[in-house]
Amino acid sequence: MSDPVPSAVREIADGYAFTGPVLDLGAVLLDGTAYAGAPVRLPLAVLNRHGLVAGATGTGKTKTLQLIAEQLSAQGVPVFLADIKGDVSGVAAPGEPGERTAARAAEVGQDWQPRGCPAEFYALGGLGTGIPLRATVTSFGPLLLAKVLDLNETQESSLGLVFHYADRNGLELYDLKDLTAVITFLTSPEGKEELKGIGGISAATAGVILRSLTLLENEGAGAFFGEPEFDTAELLRTADGGAGVVSVLELPAVQDRPRLFSTFLMWLLADLYQELPEVGDLDRPKLVFFFDEAHLLFKGASRAFLEAITQTVRLIRSKGVGIFFVTQTPKDVPADVLAQLGNRVQHALRAFTPDDAKALKATVSTFPKSTAYDLGEVLTSLGTGEAVVTVLSEKGAPTPVAATRLRAPQSLMGPIGPAALQAAVDGSALVGKYRDAIDRESAYEKLAARAARPEAEPVPDPAPAPTDGGEPVRERAPGRAQEREQEGGGLLGALMSNPVLKSFARSAGTQLGREISRSLFGTSRRRR
Repeated sequence: MSDPVPSAVREIADGYAFTGPVLDLGAVLLDGTAYAGAPVRLPLAVLNRHGLVAGATGTGKTKTLQLIAEQLSAQGVPVFLADIKGDVSGVAAPGEPGERTAARAAEVGQDWQPRGCPAEFYALGGLGTGIPLRATVTSFGPLLLAKVLDLNETQESSLGLVFHYADRNGLELYDLKDLTAVITFLTSPEGKEELKGIGGISAATAGVILRSLTLLENEGAGAFFGEPEFDTAELLRTADGGAGVVSVLELPAVQDRPRLFSTFLMWLLADLYQELPEVGDLDRPKLVFFFDEAHLLFKGASRAFLEAITQTVRLIRSKGVGIFFVTQTPKDVPADVLAQLGNRVQHALRAFTPDDAKALKATVSTFPKSTAYDLGEVLTSLGTGEAVVTVLSEKGAPTPVAATRLRAPQSLMGPIGPAALQAAVDGSALVGKYRDAIDRESAYEKLAARAARPEAEPVPDPAPAPTDGGEPVRERAPGRAQEREQEGGGLLGALMSNPVLKSFARSAGTQLGREISRSLFGTSRRRR
């Protein structure tokens, strides 16, 4: 760097002089000049404090998440990318050198070399090109499904009763037709008779639940619920050589069905939270999520769903998982969620309308005070591939605001072709495990067979599954200390606010107690 570094630039750069492993974002930008000797970095250790990448269309935010993702992969951290528009698949291929890339690298002091990342491509229920992702209705459990369906407390309790009855009577709930069949049966004369001892479901409540299930299925969820169920541990893999695998969820086929996307996200986060051990703060995260076009996640979402997402974001940090939301403006993210996002990369905002001006003012107010910049002016004048950055330091304090000219991704800045994408899917070691849907005998078939018998007989309680030694497996029901912890706050407290479920959790040693003890977070516990 030939020009002397202004004192304001040096002061900003000192705030990004970290000692541990970092991601290199770019160089400090002041009055249109990028200072290569003043790098802007993001410590790996604070990525579980979550983040936000925001900016107007065309400002380069997708390339920013690609830049961060490929550096995470190179440092051994697995990454999950939700690719709404279908333009992130290039992360799997080396970038193409060119004059613009070379110029950007020189401006920010980057040693640019083309490099792709090990990647897996997924699609919800096989809707699109990718390894199909599915989950069973039983895995979702009544709590999360009730939140997705926006049921009230009475309807949620009734749905919990449906799950309890199905579990107690060996009626497996793999897909939506299984759940529909059980609800329909329990509102029949025979089903009402069987529920007399533990309660009942009114026709009106059943109708609400069935209509909500129909709506969910019409939005594409029918293909998502079923088997084989995806094991979220697949997202934690590293490739030969130690690079983190980048898992890309291809969502162009479902971008107009946000309920389906939201349903998947809810289950994925809850399943990860339940399965991952508590690790506290690590020197690097175990997994980092990026949710592109995050407004689709929150648009039209129920209040209960938003509350659950907020609590999940807060709790999953202790499992070593970081979450980055990628959207156009911070106002797309609910305030309670935004407050938990410690790392911010804000691309340019436009102020063409009074509403735009309000959004700009609100965005400026969320940043630390800056003596080097007029943030309102800077945010409207940034070019493509430039952003205002503030992150958490290794001690957890916010860094000085830094207008930044960002580095160029080393992977392909654009989608790989359809043939290359299909070849990557076909060549995956996971495709044989998840490609073909399975429709085993479950509640739907069992109830149909029962109705066909001249005199239907009740299905007996199934015995607990034996272990290798022949003794029944019994899951330990939660004790009072654990129950108080679960009821005390966070998402678990919200889920346990339902009085019926509190009663269920106290039924230690019973079939019902075992059921709830493995689904208090809304997902059934896996046996790995």
